[in-house]
Amino acid sequence: MIMKIVGFGIKRLLGEKNKIDTTGLKLNQNINIKDVYKEKLDIAGEEVINLNFIFSVEYSDDYGKISIEGNVFILPEKDESKEFIKSLKEKSIPERFKTPIFNFIMGKCNIKALSLEDELNLPLHVPMPRLRPKED
Repeated sequence: MIMKIVGFGIKRLLGEKNKIDTTGLKLNQNINIKDVYKEKLDIAGEEVINLNFIFSVEYSDDYGKISIEGNVFILPEKDESKEFIKSLKEKSIPERFKTPIFNFIMGKCNIKALSLEDELNLPLHVPMPRLRPKED
């Protein structure tokens, strides 16, 4: 895969906490692709693929929610561009590009989500590493 990610932007951040009781709390993390389309980006001077997404962490029983809406700008190679253009009709991403794109989105959004969870005193959706005392 030669595709390049040339831009990332956040359009909207939402964090809310509705309850205090964490009994039986479960969470669900998800990435939804809202839209995929071609766009002329001034910086690259070329047409790029603009992928609109929503990254969310939802807590069960309406406990709380984190939602990050943003864009990823992708500059595919010529042969990859045809594959992307074909998939634009279905508003989707070619299957072979999903994993690296989703990993990129998660890398950026997990940091923001952890910060919002800390500010709102929500349970963290990613366990933090912990030190353990050395056993003798």
